Amino acid sequence: MRAKILALLREREDYVSGQELCECFGVSRTAVWKAIGQLKKEGYCIEAVQNRGYRLTAKREVYGQHELESRMKTGWAGRPLSFYGELGSTNLQAKLDAENGAKEGALIVADMQTAGRGRRGRMWSSPPGTNVYFTLVLKPDYRVELASMITLVMGLAVAEGIHETCGLEARIKWPNDIVVNGKKVCGMLAEMSTERDFIHYVVMGVGINVAKQEFPPEIAQTAACLEGECGHEVSRAEIIVNVMRAFEDRYDIFRKDGNLAGLLDRYNGMLAGKDGEVRVLDPKGEYQGISRGINSTGELLVERENGAVETVYAGEVSVRGIYGYV
Repeated sequence: MRAKILALLREREDYVSGQELCECFGVSRTAVWKAIGQLKKEGYCIEAVQNRGYRLTAKREVYGQHELESRMKTGWAGRPLSFYGELGSTNLQAKLDAENGAKEGALIVADMQTAGRGRRGRMWSSPPGTNVYFTLVLKPDYRVELASMITLVMGLAVAEGIHETCGLEARIKWPNDIVVNGKKVCGMLAEMSTERDFIHYVVMGVGINVAKQEFPPEIAQTAACLEGECGHEVSRAEIIVNVMRAFEDRYDIFRKDGNLAGLLDRYNGMLAGKDGEVRVLDPKGEYQGISRGINSTGELLVERENGAVETVYAGEVSVRGIYGYV
């Protein structure tokens, strides 16, 4: 009920009477009073005036369970939501929850991770009060070979969510890094449990650099944060809500089509380096070409000097710009 009260106070912006809150949620005045008191303890500034009611006064974000739930406007993505002040890894928790029956759309969010992971087992720095760390549980009913495209759908949703939240022109560095002004602001890690041709679940982990911070020397030249790039404070809760809303819409299109055909224009429109020169770092031999965007199954199309178009598959193959990371 706290999240619902918070959502109503935020939406109204003026005083809401205790009687109206009672009628809206079918509870007693005592229950409303207790819920308001609990929200105040969490850090919300709520003014109570006799004969007028309650009003949310300060707009300062209180990042947590009720803040996120009160903002969520999706049908299924991000529902239910579990917030943790500290976790080893949101992906590990999501896998445990999925094994124990968590339904599609369950979202695990942490303020910090003590064992955050990136691709190929790399550690992902996850300090508190700074960034966004979440993992979404999916229970696909389609073929196993389609699962690799989920990361591209999430990449599109993250880029769109960042743009909607803070106005930055986020771009996708194929297949699943999000960059702003040529620097990486987001990484993703998808993991799944399968049995022959059946997918038990997929967990889609996302980490987004938000607040200004010092990066380790090995990534300082290629990493960035949203607040450093846009020059103002960014709501972590709003980012998550906007990404979930975008993902729900884009994922439903992908699931209906069984491929990325319905998302190609959106994805290629946000693809970093499209129609520019790239280096393909293939173990079988490095080569250069022109990035022509992705196809309906998510592979990158690279036109070589002789006009032949190579289909580049994600995995061991990396793609870089000729003069740098992007």
